[in-house]
Amino acid sequence: MTTLTDRPNTALLVIDVQNGVMREAFARASVISNIVTLVAKAREAGVEVVWVQHTSAELPRDSEPWQYVAELPRREGEALVHKEYFDSFEETSLEPELAARGVGRLVVAGAQTDACIRSTLHGAIVRGYDAVLVSDAHTTEDLSAFGAPGPEAVVAHTNLYWGDHTAPGRTAGTVLTAEVEFGVKATV
Repeated sequence: MTTLTDRPNTALLVIDVQNGVMREAFARASVISNIVTLVAKAREAGVEVVWVQHTSAELPRDSEPWQYVAELPRREGEALVHKEYFDSFEETSLEPELAARGVGRLVVAGAQTDACIRSTLHGAIVRGYDAVLVSDAHTTEDLSAFGAPGPEAVVAHTNLYWGDHTAPGRTAGTVLTAEVEFGVKATV
């Protein structure tokens, strides 16, 4: 249950599934396929789909790497939030978009697990949102050359700790794509 009053709605938050982000992503094809499934389920259920798009030196606005992958076309009327920080709430229109739609519960998918996904999950919880991570619909690139664990371990660890995450009056947890039923509590 969200701590945000008068916010009974759920939104699917699709984060940074952009060409440049996904080019070298772990399990790219299956993650994109799962996100395509989630978007279809959300649309069929009348649940808001909110798209987040990152801009940086590596992802300059309007460039090919900045564009969303072709498999995920945004529909007219679906919110698009532009960001420059890992947390999708920081200096963006995300909070006003969600407030206008009465959203207090987020179902999160996208990239990159160890940056924008984790930051946004934590940003949501501290702002009073319920935040459920779709455990097979997020990914990252291999940053082991820089001392990070391999991408499979990053995804597994994030699923492990978010599955057990709690906060007063808020729901966290993980759920598989196949088990997502918008409006149903996540498995923890």
